[in-house]
Amino acid sequence: MIAQLAIATAMVLLTVAIHGAGIIVLVRLMRLEAAEERAGHVVHASWRGFAVTLALVLGLFLLHGLEIWLYAALYELGGALGGLEHAVYFSTITYATIGYDDQGLDIAWRLVAAIEGINGIILLGWSTAFFVTVVSRLGRR
Repeated sequence: MIAQLAIATAMVLLTVAIHGAGIIVLVRLMRLEAAEERAGHVVHASWRGFAVTLALVLGLFLLHGLEIWLYAALYELGGALGGLEHAVYFSTITYATIGYDDQGLDIAWRLVAAIEGINGIILLGWSTAFFVTVVSRLGRR
């Protein structure tokens, strides 16, 4: 159990660091876009504004995808599941807390998978809060 907790803690720290760094990059990109809007070069209710919002969503999606793939790689390297495709599938539904029985998951990895679910829902919530904040600020201008 201690080994599982250590691995899960390391993964939580890694994914939170990646997510935080990704959010910082997205914030900086959004600030550049806001500066362009303030300078009068762009109207926020435009196709460019739509493209920026789409890019923001894709950026968040890529962050979550990277974090899911890191867990999948861990499961694959640890022999927790039968193959990479199964590991990516399992990690995706676990991270998103969609729910899936852990049949096929090596018993030694159950605690890591449970913590991945908690980690995923926190990171998804963080992304949602960030996205809502950005979109609401776009509407105030």
